[in-house]
Amino acid sequence: MTTFAENWTVLMRFRRWQGVAVLIALGSAGITFAQEGWPEFRGPHANGHVDGGADAIALPLHWSETENVVWKTAIPHRGWSSPVILGNDVWLTTATEDGHEFFAIAVDATTGQIRVNKKIFHCDNPEPLGNAVNCYASPTAVVEPERVYVHFGSYGTACLDAANGDILWQRQDLPCRHYRGPGSSPILFENLLVLTFDGVDMEYTVALDKTSGETVWKTDRTTVWNDLDEQGRPKREGDMRKAFSTPLVIDAAGKTQMLSIGSSCAFSYDPRTGAEIWRASLVGYTPATRPVYGEGLAFITSGRGKAELLAIRVDGEGDVTNTHVAWKFEGPDVPQEPSPILVDGLLYIVSNSGTVTCLGASSGAVVWSERIGGNYVTSPIYAGDRMYFCSTQGKTVVLRVGRAFEVLAENVLEEGFMASPAAVGKALFLRSKTHLYRIEAAPDSAQ
Repeated sequence: MTTFAENWTVLMRFRRWQGVAVLIALGSAGITFAQEGWPEFRGPHANGHVDGGADAIALPLHWSETENVVWKTAIPHRGWSSPVILGNDVWLTTATEDGHEFFAIAVDATTGQIRVNKKIFHCDNPEPLGNAVNCYASPTAVVEPERVYVHFGSYGTACLDAANGDILWQRQDLPCRHYRGPGSSPILFENLLVLTFDGVDMEYTVALDKTSGETVWKTDRTTVWNDLDEQGRPKREGDMRKAFSTPLVIDAAGKTQMLSIGSSCAFSYDPRTGAEIWRASLVGYTPATRPVYGEGLAFITSGRGKAELLAIRVDGEGDVTNTHVAWKFEGPDVPQEPSPILVDGLLYIVSNSGTVTCLGASSGAVVWSERIGGNYVTSPIYAGDRMYFCSTQGKTVVLRVGRAFEVLAENVLEEGFMASPAAVGKALFLRSKTHLYRIEAAPDSAQ
């Protein structure tokens, strides 16, 4: 007897083979992919919220290796970058474990077949990572119609033709000593591709013309370092100046701002010019979360060392450290890698050690705090009335949003997660350490 997963996979392939008429008749998700997407790290709104209305509520609640798996595709080499989706393509990056070769991969969202697997860059002497937390392909790609932008930090940035993966332009002349590997993902803003470089030797943000790849502006961090000895040298080589955060563009306080977290300092820039608007000193180092904005506040974490979550009013100028911090939440439950998620005035955070805390966004007051088990470096997503948290051990815990802690489901796959989930229509796309999954409930089945 065939399994549900086998039958469902055959059905999905049948839909593709039978053409557009059958796709419409069956309500295939292939049409949904053409209309919606997950274009960058943390999705269409850069905050983990899933589009789709009723479809968002129809995301699967239960799955396993044999249940609700439409397809499972092995991804070569190693990459922690999250899936991005546009049209019928799921784009990923990967790299050899020794850091010599860097690749872009496109997977057919309907069949799970790898459509593009293209080497983009080579490096003769990559710097050793020094630990297993990061890898050489951690930054998530960003996609738009006809183009894909892949970024491997100082190892190279490229714009690809989405049809075939051909390189339209590339840059390998943006220096930075990553020390632990690259981690900040690129973002698109108007005609710009914005890149973040927070390394041992230099820290800056640069915007490239997305059509040509030429530099439009470059802004150095103005961080006042607190890690220097009496001779002005860093007390600890490497980690104190590293950061892995991805910026966030917002419209607030009458202006467009780009929130960007560096080591020991958070910044707001004008994304069109790179001009610094405000900055706030942080007590930690090596931050990796992406900022979240809402309720008139930017929610920013400090990283390692002394862990703090800060709520910063964004209407300031210059140094706002002592004037615009509305509240702080401190302690071991502040995440180092997983980004916060904001829903209906409540801010949810998951610590690396698996404690989820719900805070009042405007006040910072703790509503509830509970352990869900496991370890976490991925950022959660929100759909309908649910939040999805994917652990490094392969477990996904589904919680109901709200002022009471409620676990709706726990689902386990064979390998753990270092990449954050993506969702389009009724389908979840989960990248484990070795595979990419499309998870979706069969039509008319229980979620």
